Amino acid sequence: MEDNFEKGGNLEEIKSLLEKFTNAHGISGFEEDVRKLLEKELEPYVDSMRKDVMGNLIAVKEGTGPSVMLAAHMDEIGLMVRYIDENGFLRFVGIGGWFDQTLLNQRVIVHGKKGSIYGVIGSKPPHVMKDEDRKKPVKLEDMFIDVGAKDMEDAGNLGLEIGTPVSIDQEFAPLANGKVTSKAFDNRAGVVILLEVMKQLHERKIDANVYAVGTVQEEVGLKGAKTSAFGLCPDIALALDTTIPGDHPGISKTDSAMELGKGPVITVADASGRGLIAHPQVLRWLRETAAENEIPYQLGVGSGGTTDATSIHLTKEGIPTGTVSIATRYIHSPVEVLDMADIEACVSLIVKSIENVKKYF
Repeated sequence: MEDNFEKGGNLEEIKSLLEKFTNAHGISGFEEDVRKLLEKELEPYVDSMRKDVMGNLIAVKEGTGPSVMLAAHMDEIGLMVRYIDENGFLRFVGIGGWFDQTLLNQRVIVHGKKGSIYGVIGSKPPHVMKDEDRKKPVKLEDMFIDVGAKDMEDAGNLGLEIGTPVSIDQEFAPLANGKVTSKAFDNRAGVVILLEVMKQLHERKIDANVYAVGTVQEEVGLKGAKTSAFGLCPDIALALDTTIPGDHPGISKTDSAMELGKGPVITVADASGRGLIAHPQVLRWLRETAAENEIPYQLGVGSGGTTDATSIHLTKEGIPTGTVSIATRYIHSPVEVLDMADIEACVSLIVKSIENVKKYF
């Protein structure tokens, strides 16, 4: 078929966008910079855009067929200052799901009211620990952020206060064989897929009304998806996110059957069914579209986390919902890794699915 999936067509442009979005900072509840970036990039390709009360960005491509909501959360996990001690060191809480050990000795950016400054996460040196303490993992509550402040007053003069958000200072970098690493692929990968889908749909005549939604506060309770879905009440919805593969040391295929480079992951169920059990017609729509266009894909069944789809599918009387994800190693760490080919294939799958949605709904 002439219009089937072809690898490599727009890969460098997508890679550039992914670098731009992952290098941006926006922890849960503080997504403004990411939203502004998405708004700027989306503007030429949609008919209208607005920010809702929660801070979700809602862009619309108008059509005459069924309404489809594409949701990608803009927030990344981060930290927040909870206390500044007399010596100017910052104590903090995690915003979102951190494994404490990934934080130790990281460099961070503290987003103060006078501008952002660098800091480092420190703890008690092992040289002065007792033998039994060295054997224990350092807990988040025993860590602190050092910004170089002289004391509490100096930290205040730097624009730091209780409630100041903090993000990880880690930038996008290429690895071998088409893989890349950065913070916040969860979920800037989904945001870039959303953007690229809308760019490609702009050139095509489609029988669908498409809502492209950058959601807020997914990492702390799927909050933006809940309110935006209620306001839009689409006919069908897809969450675009990341998921855990089982293709590296420390995890096995019995934990996760997904692999990098094998195509986007179509979720059948996540969180052992406590999150989303995908609507059967949505699964049929996505799988048949992938097969017809020779787009590689994987099926996902997970016992752990969930996505915006969980909130969306329970909105009002219920919305047929699915999730399409990118297999990403080391999720919720500063060094997440994915394969660019999976993003490219995911964009193709979503575009082709939007084009034929009227056939299924």
